[in-house]
Amino acid sequence: MHERLNFGLKLSFLGNILFIAFGVICFIFYKTYDPGSFLTSFLSFIAYAVEIAGFALLLMGDWLMVSSMRFRTTLKAAWTFYIFLEAIMMVLELNSYKIEAYKPYSLAVAIAHSVISGFVCLTFLQFEKDNKKLEVKVIICISMMFAGMLGNILGIRVYFSIIVNALAFVSMFQSIRSLVKHGDIEIDCHGDRARVAEYKSTFVDD
Repeated sequence: MHERLNFGLKLSFLGNILFIAFGVICFIFYKTYDPGSFLTSFLSFIAYAVEIAGFALLLMGDWLMVSSMRFRTTLKAAWTFYIFLEAIMMVLELNSYKIEAYKPYSLAVAIAHSVISGFVCLTFLQFEKDNKKLEVKVIICISMMFAGMLGNILGIRVYFSIIVNALAFVSMFQSIRSLVKHGDIEIDCHGDRARVAEYKSTFVDD
């Protein structure tokens, strides 16, 4: 596989691991929240550092993936949008900036987040159409994302959904890297002599 794409997948994998860490830090932050205390300030600083690092890794990975892959316009656009969406939600989760429509315990926000995430995950089928192993992994990841909505029923803030989504994408990127390594997926890249797949103008084919 094109090394540029391989590195992009790796950075995206690592970025989502940092998002999991961010969610865990948020959990501790709200469990120990005490305005003005050193621990609260320290956890807030660490959360921002992890968030920025994760966001940077995802953006770099996204740029490498977008610039190396042929076709797959829907996947590229959806994944880029998702990165910015998660960054905004993470800022809101730490109460750094408040938007009236954003309610951290709102079922509507949790549902919208899961639906959008599920759609983004579905576009990952563009990595290679009609690949049964990839289809199974996408179904599993989407199921995980919708399960993330259950956190709201338990009274957990939306960061629970962020953690679940990150876990799903960690699994997804690792699976894609594994499928490529074992020759189960062929991804056309600019500059390669590899085949150029033909894509129809459908939901998952571009």
